[in-house]
Amino acid sequence: MTEHTPLTQPCPADIPDVVVSAGPFRALLPVVLASGSPRRREFLHSLGLSFEVYGNGAAEPEPLPVEPPTHYARRAAAAKAASVAASRPGCVVIAADTVVALHGEIMGKPRDRMDAVRMLSRLAGHTHEVVSACCVALPDGNSETFHAATRVTMWDAPAAALAAYAATGEPDDKAGAYGIQGVGAFLVESIDGSWSNVVGLPVAELVRLLLHHGIIEPTGE
Repeated sequence: MTEHTPLTQPCPADIPDVVVSAGPFRALLPVVLASGSPRRREFLHSLGLSFEVYGNGAAEPEPLPVEPPTHYARRAAAAKAASVAASRPGCVVIAADTVVALHGEIMGKPRDRMDAVRMLSRLAGHTHEVVSACCVALPDGNSETFHAATRVTMWDAPAAALAAYAATGEPDDKAGAYGIQGVGAFLVESIDGSWSNVVGLPVAELVRLLLHHGIIEPTGE
């Protein structure tokens, strides 16, 4: 899917919150991560990219009635990218949105610890889907949106274990009330698909797109 967001001015050179790290790639254009997620920052950091963190973009839209999880994730990612691109002309803007869906129902993030336990109880013993959509707004005014889907199977953990996990606070800001990259890994019996997608960013697909558009290159070149 291609979208058009007019970008007419160069990206400012003195942008704040730039992260630089040794890694397999380097950015050839200014990159902005339109997300406050520390997990997405860590992914870009591990790739070796310099980037600006701009986590105050558009608010996530609410899912529409019976909206498919994939459609909603792509729509939310595109809205975030368009909002930030409007204020960062000339930059490459990367935005993402991750949803957890059980039998097609988007679960969202828990309201409180009790809600986290409720969500985890529903997921326990079942297979759910994690969809992460990513929208990359390009300096020429176009944008590309893609997504990845992973099936995650939880073992039927006892209620006491779920409550103890919720009490750690890790589920508080996470879709589906768990983090596979953290303590919540003990809940996951198996996955079918991309692990990074479950964490919050389909990294392989993103790297392929950035290489294709000449936004990054391997450091050995």
